[in-house]
Amino acid sequence: MLPSELSSVSSVCSDAAGIAGIACLLDMDQFLLNLELHKEPRAEIFILGNLFAIGLFVSPIPTFKRIVRNKSTEQFSGLPYIYALLNCLICLWYGMPIVSPNIILVATVNSIGAFFQLIYLSIYIAFAGKAIKLKMLGLLIAVFAIFGTTVYVSMRFFDSHERQTFVGYLSVASLITMFGSPLFIINLVIKTRSIEFMPFCLSLSTFLMSLSFFAYGVLKYDPFIYVPNGIGTILGLVQLALYSYYSGAFGEDSREPLVNAHA
Repeated sequence: MLPSELSSVSSVCSDAAGIAGIACLLDMDQFLLNLELHKEPRAEIFILGNLFAIGLFVSPIPTFKRIVRNKSTEQFSGLPYIYALLNCLICLWYGMPIVSPNIILVATVNSIGAFFQLIYLSIYIAFAGKAIKLKMLGLLIAVFAIFGTTVYVSMRFFDSHERQTFVGYLSVASLITMFGSPLFIINLVIKTRSIEFMPFCLSLSTFLMSLSFFAYGVLKYDPFIYVPNGIGTILGLVQLALYSYYSGAFGEDSREPLVNAHA
């Protein structure tokens, strides 16, 4: 082959390699762009979910103002706050980098939630009757015992991947328990035909938070997030439907006298 032909072939090959390199870079840029586009809605939904979660944490404040004002827990149940504390502690541990990398905000928001639940439980126990006070103190001790056992077992017997799976299943169970705890309140609403003990803000915040984290879990492909929050979304809808029905059919003032308190 002549030198001129070799030069021509070399030039063509060089041009082809350059074009291929540019195409590769363009494909990579497009891939990174698509990746960023996929990340953005996840981040926005996650931040939205955190805002709704904080709204959920502060929504019982009017209830506890009433408890302090009346110096009685009346028929308000303390169980949702026990379940919520356990859930916040388990999910806090699930969000720690040593268990699940890259979701530290899960730990952050649940640490805030645990703080609020402890305040609510302290107020509830302070104004509860003697029998309920002892029961709630026992449940509070059990919550910290379960959390401590979870941390110990997950660190002692599981490696990093198995640890995430183990704590993930526990977080699903705790979330479902937390979302299921208002079933007692739903039963009370149906029985008394009164929405007095099912605050609207609490029901709305539960629904919005669950819906946001359900969407985030679907985008993140994390069943430990979207399964329990999907259940929470359905239960939140049930509560809102009951609130709408009983407030419309019987009026917000429809209620029976307070008979006894329930833990």
